[in-house]
Amino acid sequence: MSRIAITGSTDGLGLAAARALIDDGHELVLHARSTERAKAVADLIPQTLGIVVGDLSSAKETRQVADQVNALGHMDAVIHNAGIYSVAARGGTPEGHPAILAVNTLAPYILTALIERPKRLIYLSSGMHQSGGGPVDDVDWKRRAWNTSRAYSESKLHVAALAACLARHWPDVFSNAVDPGWVPTKMGGAGAPDDLKEGYRTQAWLATSNDDEARSSGGYWYHRRRREAAAEVTDPVYQERLVERLRVLSGIELF
Repeated sequence: MSRIAITGSTDGLGLAAARALIDDGHELVLHARSTERAKAVADLIPQTLGIVVGDLSSAKETRQVADQVNALGHMDAVIHNAGIYSVAARGGTPEGHPAILAVNTLAPYILTALIERPKRLIYLSSGMHQSGGGPVDDVDWKRRAWNTSRAYSESKLHVAALAACLARHWPDVFSNAVDPGWVPTKMGGAGAPDDLKEGYRTQAWLATSNDDEARSSGGYWYHRRRREAAAEVTDPVYQERLVERLRVLSGIELF
């Protein structure tokens, strides 16, 4: 039995993975953006270790989420599932960042730094990361004209690179990125062609399985098979530049 925290687990892939892991006898910590969103899983909460609440577009609330997870005890795995896709304008979070950057990149970085280190880390990326190569010194979109699709692709490149960077720095942790495919969730849309079950099985498998392949690190996975990621993902220079930029933007040290 494993103890696993999943961000963004009130719907979509996060909720599907949580239900599957609970059915397999694991102890889950759910996460909701707000107390209102937590009501969506009221029936599931009694079967879990609890639910943590916080809006990951806010650095302050993200820190509070980390504190809430730590208060529930040490986790064996953390699945960084929460994400947003389409935001019409750059806008600004309480700290002045684009919401896509805050939720998809900065929040996983902050939570990784502040949650007591688990044995396994899983980051939800996307096949769109392949077109996410952008200037690391402008991940905050202060110089460029806003492009929501590009910003999303960049954010998914960021988390895949973060996973690979952690695999290199923390050899005692199994750190991996997952492409769940284009699946029929609220984000993916009802017409998405991929298999929802295959979409969540990989992160659940990486979080718990004793298979040799699952007990590996630095991989980019699609439907429980390794795939080649964009060149930046495995480039140590890109990784270090990205982590340094996230350190500056968040004010939090990772290494």
